[in-house]
Amino acid sequence: MSVMTTALRDSLKTLRLSGMLETLDARLTQAQKGELGHLDFLQVLCQDEITRRESVALERRLRRARFEQQATLEGFDFSASPKLPAAQIRDLAALRWLHSGESVILFGPVGVGKTHVAQALGHQAVRQGANVRFAKTSRILAELAGGHADRTWDKRIRELIRPDVLILDDFAMRQLSPSQADDLYELVSERQGRSLIVTSNRAPSDWYPLFPNPVVAESLLDRLINASHQVIMNGPSYRPNKRPRNLVDKPAKSLAK
Repeated sequence: MSVMTTALRDSLKTLRLSGMLETLDARLTQAQKGELGHLDFLQVLCQDEITRRESVALERRLRRARFEQQATLEGFDFSASPKLPAAQIRDLAALRWLHSGESVILFGPVGVGKTHVAQALGHQAVRQGANVRFAKTSRILAELAGGHADRTWDKRIRELIRPDVLILDDFAMRQLSPSQADDLYELVSERQGRSLIVTSNRAPSDWYPLFPNPVVAESLLDRLINASHQVIMNGPSYRPNKRPRNLVDKPAKSLAK
């Protein structure tokens, strides 16, 4: 190793350019073989650093998203349920709704893949640089309820307002208390212009009776539903297709002798 190379490595460490440092030997070899000119050598090293930083940032955003699984649309088997609106879902993957500050509502029976698609759209948004947060709606409501108890409500709701996309899984599962309804109203109102992805076993028209106050229900749901792309997901359960093959149900053996 030459003195110049050692000095270059020290400089890269000082500047925290570890992407360049990791590929320096390979790039020097290419340059020595005449495969890279002076400007090409510098350009390729810079691209190595950019690639490393983008990879690190992507991993950080994925951790912050708190997905239950790293689901992608590429990994979703649309053929398992021909009734699903595959074209509409793939169109949503272009994320035009995100750039317009709109939301997505995925609703249908249990097991059709709503949570997978919601996380896949979130994963797509993360890959394009967006900050995403995934959570069960019940967990969000519990977090906000805890904020009322320990006087950290303002801080907790700010954390929920901040992401570019907030995914509320299992929305409208049961009757809401007045406090829960008020918290949801504040959350949706404060996120005006920021996207939500909502999954629900109920159609949006069936959400209204779950709110104890019709005025709150009308105001909240009007903001959410009218600014959303609604996707009806129907068909057989997607979950049996994800079941491990060695867990196929077997008939119980008789205990009689």
